[in-house]
Amino acid sequence: MDIASDISAVTQRIAEITGQNLAPAPPQAAGIGTSFASMVSAAMNQTPAAANGPAPMAPAQIEQLVGANAGAWGVDPALVKAIIANESAFNPNATSKTGAQGLMQLEPGTAAQLGVSNAYDPAQNVWGGTRYIKGLLDRFHGDVRLAVAAYNAGPGAVEKYGGVPPYAETQAYVENVLDSYAKYKTQ
Repeated sequence: MDIASDISAVTQRIAEITGQNLAPAPPQAAGIGTSFASMVSAAMNQTPAAANGPAPMAPAQIEQLVGANAGAWGVDPALVKAIIANESAFNPNATSKTGAQGLMQLEPGTAAQLGVSNAYDPAQNVWGGTRYIKGLLDRFHGDVRLAVAAYNAGPGAVEKYGGVPPYAETQAYVENVLDSYAKYKTQ
């Protein structure tokens, strides 16, 4: 029985089922001169955690989603990337303690209002999140600082306080997003 061949066949079958392009294991990871436990570990490290949502995305794929949606909604792509960086660190499977989901951390109610049926689907999430920030930019007359504050604390809080709410989390969030925004604008 050739365990390395069996693991390779299983890896290929998983790739077929999940639609993932899993690279074949290098010979040393496939079991040549290694223990069975090492082979299993190597094979498992190649398999995406599909049960927890979509596989991690390559930066180029996120860049493409951001570009397409930013162009469609008329939002600076650097701002969309800054929000994604601060909301989820580019993890499409991110979930906050309050239940916000996906790359742009859409709350379930907000996602539903935006027509997003699966907030963990990166395409839907970036579409909905970009649409949402566009609405906030319009609502706050293009003031990026207020729109970003509203993205975090809600537009009602920004209106109530006539600016960035006095919440430590929101104030830090606004500064972090604006710093990221400046960084992405220069790239």
